[in-house]
Amino acid sequence: MNTASARLSHSATPLTGLNVIERQRREDARGAFCRLFCADELAAAELAMPIAQINESITRRRGCVRGLHFQHPPHAETKLVMCIVGEVFDVAVDLRRGSPTFLKWHAERLSEANGRGLYIPAGFAHGFQTLTDDCRLIYLHSAPYVPASEDGLSATDPVLAIDWPLPVGELSPRDANHPALRADFSGLDVK
Repeated sequence: MNTASARLSHSATPLTGLNVIERQRREDARGAFCRLFCADELAAAELAMPIAQINESITRRRGCVRGLHFQHPPHAETKLVMCIVGEVFDVAVDLRRGSPTFLKWHAERLSEANGRGLYIPAGFAHGFQTLTDDCRLIYLHSAPYVPASEDGLSATDPVLAIDWPLPVGELSPRDANHPALRADFSGLDVK
């Protein structure tokens, strides 16, 4: 198996700075190999990020929603999110003050099969809905988790109007209590 050719590639989305990352899987009779992260390849694509923390989430049932989560500056974080088991509808919402796509969202289906991930810049909220049972995600974070800086948006906020593919189900108590956006929300200053 030629592991040197298992590179990462990227493509832009309609939201500036939000990119789809594709893992190239190499297979042979023994199994498969794919690269999850390469600092040099991301830097060459101007998507460099330090890694301060790596997290995993496991969600057992189809239809569950996690999110929408973010951290306030100065602890705002860039994330690289990958689904390594199952399939999810992964959503990023632009919360950057002054952004031309402020409060717009973009979603991608991430799965073990398609090898896609989402590079989410600081100033975005993130969440996902499981499309299969037993989903497993890996998150690479540019900043550590800081409880005093965490926040979230309601996954069913009518202002965002996210078109979840399944009825929103099984929210955690924390996620169920995220408020709708206030009319005076002017965004995050992440410059």
